[in-house]
Amino acid sequence: MSAPEQQTSPDGWRMFHGTGRTPAVPPAVPPPPPWRRFRGGPPLDVPTADPEAALRRLGPGDIAPQLGAEEIDVVNAALLLRRPLLITGPPGVGKSTLAHLIARELGLGRILEWNIVSRTGLRDGLYAYDAMGRAQAIAAWRAGLGDSAAGRAGGTEIPPDADGPASDFSHSGQLPSALGDFITLGPLGTALLPYDRPRVLLVDELDKSDIDLPNDLLHVLENGSYDIPELVRDTADLARVHTSDPGGHAGIRDGRVECREFPVVVITSNGEREFPAAFRRRCLPLEMRTPTRDQLLAMVEGHLGLRPDGTEDLVDLFVQRVQAGGTHSLDQLLNAVQMTTAGGFQADGDGRKLVEMLLRDLAKGR
Repeated sequence: MSAPEQQTSPDGWRMFHGTGRTPAVPPAVPPPPPWRRFRGGPPLDVPTADPEAALRRLGPGDIAPQLGAEEIDVVNAALLLRRPLLITGPPGVGKSTLAHLIARELGLGRILEWNIVSRTGLRDGLYAYDAMGRAQAIAAWRAGLGDSAAGRAGGTEIPPDADGPASDFSHSGQLPSALGDFITLGPLGTALLPYDRPRVLLVDELDKSDIDLPNDLLHVLENGSYDIPELVRDTADLARVHTSDPGGHAGIRDGRVECREFPVVVITSNGEREFPAAFRRRCLPLEMRTPTRDQLLAMVEGHLGLRPDGTEDLVDLFVQRVQAGGTHSLDQLLNAVQMTTAGGFQADGDGRKLVEMLLRDLAKGR
C-alpha cells in the first residue's frame, strides 16, 4: 500500500485486525518513524512459523478471540511506532495468546518466548556463554595435539603440512572449536538480529522479575542493539553463534548485534507490581479484561473447532463465578468443555463434582 493510500484510507494505518487468520500473502509492514529506524544487517529471513505452538495457543478453528476496537488500535499503534506492548490483566485472559495472534495474522513466523522468573536478568534474555564447555573443548584439543605429536614420533602418518603451528592442523580436524560455538543467543538477543521482517517476542510475566530488570531493559529496547563482550574481545571479526530457534545460527560481526526491523515485543504482567515510569513511557499500555460471554463462546469454538452440547451452560457458570469475584482461567473453561466431549460423560449428576473441581476458584489455593 502506498503512502497516499495510507493517508486517505480511514483504515489504512491498521495492519492488524484481530481475526487470527493466516494470510495468503503476509501484509507489508509500514515504515517506522525516523527515531525508530535501525541499521542492522545483512538482512536475515524470518524462520517459518511453528504450527504446533499456534495450534496449542489458538486452536484449530477459524474463530479467533474477538478483541475490542480499542485493543486492536493499541496493537496497531505499537506496530506502527515500533514500541513494546505492556499488557496487563488477570491471569488466564489471553495476554500471552495475543502474541501468537499477531504472529499468525501478520505472517511473522515463529514466536520467541522469554518466560520471566524472580532470578531472571537481562543477560539471560540476550545470550549465554558456556565458558566451562569452551575450557573443556580447548583442553581436549590440546590433548589431541599431544597425541598427534606422539603419533608422529611413532611413525603414524601425519598430513604434510602438520609441521606448522597448531592452528595449521585443519586438514586433520584438529582446529580448536570457535568461540561462537559456545554462545547461544537468548529470546531477546535473537529477536534483535537484523531480520527483514519483525520477529514477535513474548516477555511473559515481567512483574515476577528482579526489581532491576525493567530498568535494565531500557537501553536495549531503546537502541535496538547490544554487545557481546566475549566476541568484542575476540580476534575474529565474524563469529557464528547459536540462536533461540531450533538449529538456528547467525553471524555476529565485531561482537555487536543490531536489529533491522524492531521486533514486536509483547510484555505481559499480572499486575503484581508497578513498573518504573521510565520503562512505562517506552511501552504502549493495553489492559485486557475478562472476555464477555460471546467472546468466551468464540474462544471455545476456536480451540475445539466445534461447540459441544452444554457449552453455553458451562460458559454461563464460568461467567457467574468470575463476576462473583473469583479467580478463574480460560484453561479451566476449556478443560470443562472438553470433558463434555468424552463419551458418556454427563455434566450433571456424578459429573457435576468433576466440573466443580475444574472450575474451582484459583485464589483459594486448592
